[in-house]
Amino acid sequence: MNELIKKIKNNIRITQDEALKLYDMDLLELGSLANDIRVSKFGKQTFYNINRHINPTNYCKDTCKFCAFSKHRAKTSYTMTHEQVLEAVKTAHNENITEVHIVSGHNNKVGLDWYMDMFKIIKEKYPNIHIKAMTAAEVNFIAKEYDMNYKEVLEMMIKNGVDSMPGGGAEIFDEEVRREICRGKVSSDEYIEIHKTWHEMGRHSTCTMLFGHVENRAHRIDHMNRLRDLQDITGGFKAFIPLVYQTKNNYLNIKDPLNAIEILKTYAIARIFLDNFSHIKAYWVTTTINLSLIAQEFGANDLDGTIQKETINSSAGAASANGLELEKFKALITNSGFIPVQRDSLNRVVA
Repeated sequence: MNELIKKIKNNIRITQDEALKLYDMDLLELGSLANDIRVSKFGKQTFYNINRHINPTNYCKDTCKFCAFSKHRAKTSYTMTHEQVLEAVKTAHNENITEVHIVSGHNNKVGLDWYMDMFKIIKEKYPNIHIKAMTAAEVNFIAKEYDMNYKEVLEMMIKNGVDSMPGGGAEIFDEEVRREICRGKVSSDEYIEIHKTWHEMGRHSTCTMLFGHVENRAHRIDHMNRLRDLQDITGGFKAFIPLVYQTKNNYLNIKDPLNAIEILKTYAIARIFLDNFSHIKAYWVTTTINLSLIAQEFGANDLDGTIQKETINSSAGAASANGLELEKFKALITNSGFIPVQRDSLNRVVA
């Protein structure tokens, strides 16, 4: 272990096997290694943005066992009209958001124009708002549903105003795990192909990993390694976001949530292993705001944003339905010993 620690301190890239060994380290010692890297990059700065999440439909042709958002668990389905979406953006615009984050179910009842026109009317009305929309899972769904290739879908998104892509749909890349938790959804190779194509078109995205369900530690490291490999090629990922699985109201029926030690170790290992990523995001929606604040000491340098409204994770028990008030959010970061810094969707500091 001493040689591995020395390697990390000398900024030498570690292997998958070495990353897996880090789980056996003392939590605080591991956290210290990750924090040193974080401080070298950002000092005490913690980044956030002022954003609004909108989930326009929960109707979904797919059934993912971990999902509590879709109609399969909610029992009732909804689909917002474009007018309702625009009204939500208007309300958020009045609160100075810089980003609208749009993720939906895979709704095969509304037609392709419902998706694309939604982005178009937002961009026409609010050209300065960054539209982050369409996970790789949604891109894959649309491509297959409407007999298009990925590039055609991505080009259509850009034409209608989408600026960047969120990282949802990654879950865990191991295909055996995917067969258990999200059979039929975008495959790991397809996810990578979609983001690679998006990056090659000069666009950026984030990426995620859903952990704390049926996967093991080796699956997590393998997942991060595939993302690191793509980042070496494209440099197109703006952040890595470990998402903590929410236990309530879904078909996996896992009773006990992951403990804080395992979560913090995973954040720390992500900071160490993903040496070509700048931002490691402690997404407070799934991690809880309290643990996200602690994660700042374990490599995380970004807490996402105010969100304002959130449906997907709150359906599974997360305390995120109404977001966080901006001044409270900033005060929490400050009171935890860090400096809140507002960023835009591409990680540029907002003056």
